[in-house]
Amino acid sequence: MTTDLERALRASAPRDEEPIDIAAIAADAGLLDVAYTVTDAPIGRLVLAHSDRGLVACSYDEEDVVLDRLARRVSSRVIRAPRHFDDVRRELDDYLAGERTTFTMPVDLRLASPFGQSVLEAAREVAYGHTATYSSIAAALGNPNASRAVGNALGANPVCIVVPCHRVVRAGGDLGGYAGGTDIKRRLLDLEAAAAAT
Repeated sequence: MTTDLERALRASAPRDEEPIDIAAIAADAGLLDVAYTVTDAPIGRLVLAHSDRGLVACSYDEEDVVLDRLARRVSSRVIRAPRHFDDVRRELDDYLAGERTTFTMPVDLRLASPFGQSVLEAAREVAYGHTATYSSIAAALGNPNASRAVGNALGANPVCIVVPCHRVVRAGGDLGGYAGGTDIKRRLLDLEAAAAAT
């Protein structure tokens, strides 16, 4: 998918033999607010986006859905820039291979509501290889009756995997929902349990 900004920059770029690096042109002109790419991971296709604050999206959603959300909530100056994501992809690959337990990249949670941000920050405290319940997160936030709202906030997590919403399950151990589907949630939990046991 090509954004309006990418089309405008491509149309104004000088015509020569070299491929046009639209992301570099936008960055040089101060027009690159959000870089994004689409990547294939062992758990499926992910849309990644990075703002000046950090990773703002790691999403199972379709590319156009993520781009629309970014344009409405962060900036309309969104450019596909795959080279900006080498470190992010490396960390995701290491994590999915069971070789990484934490992520070092900064995270930008502004696509989440204020309540959602507090829920996601609480989810970030759940240790690798462990789980928490929706009700325990609600209680930690001072509202023990907000389990359903916690579940909704986790379901809207814009930075899946890196912000480990998959580690939050229902009381009794039932998985609950997950944006990538319960099969992927189970795979992530099994991966972490196996790696933590070694």
